[in-house]
Amino acid sequence: MEFFKYKNKVLPQKGGLLLSEPYLADPNFERTAILLTEHNEEGSVGFILNKPSETRVAEVMDDLKKFDSRVFIGGPVQQDTLHFIHRIPAIEDSIEIIPGLFWGGNFDQLMTLIDTHQLSATDIKFFLGYSGWSHGQLDEELKVDSWIVSDRVNEELIFETDPDLMWKKAMKELGGRFTVYSNYPADPRMN
Repeated sequence: MEFFKYKNKVLPQKGGLLLSEPYLADPNFERTAILLTEHNEEGSVGFILNKPSETRVAEVMDDLKKFDSRVFIGGPVQQDTLHFIHRIPAIEDSIEIIPGLFWGGNFDQLMTLIDTHQLSATDIKFFLGYSGWSHGQLDEELKVDSWIVSDRVNEELIFETDPDLMWKKAMKELGGRFTVYSNYPADPRMN
């Protein structure tokens, strides 16, 4: 995957991360790491990777009773929709985000993999809603420094990192001034 740099910044691309600035005022996106699953002329779509809900997948959809996993809040858009990101290349109709990482796919096939215990909770994340930007909207947010773009995405970060530590870890992996950002307190009055 190739990421293009402009004025020493990585531009958003499908498969990249958006990391909220340390003091982003929007409570929907405070200290979030968003995986971009789509970024083109029409706009951008992504899922917040580190905002777990209290809800279990089985509570959202009866068909998933055999699967005990938390649902994540993917974003503020259409929170009545269920999406999934996974690392199972055998699921047909999945969209490959980066090598080895997929979005969606054949739900019946997913159910078969769950029912036959061929899929574990560490291979998939479910999301209610998504984060979306219309044409030019994300560019405007980048101009006012709402987001830091990262091309350092891997399966370990997405599936194995504690959600409470993900934003900080992703910032540290960028190095330099971002390591300092990662240590900013959530509440600046606590500094």
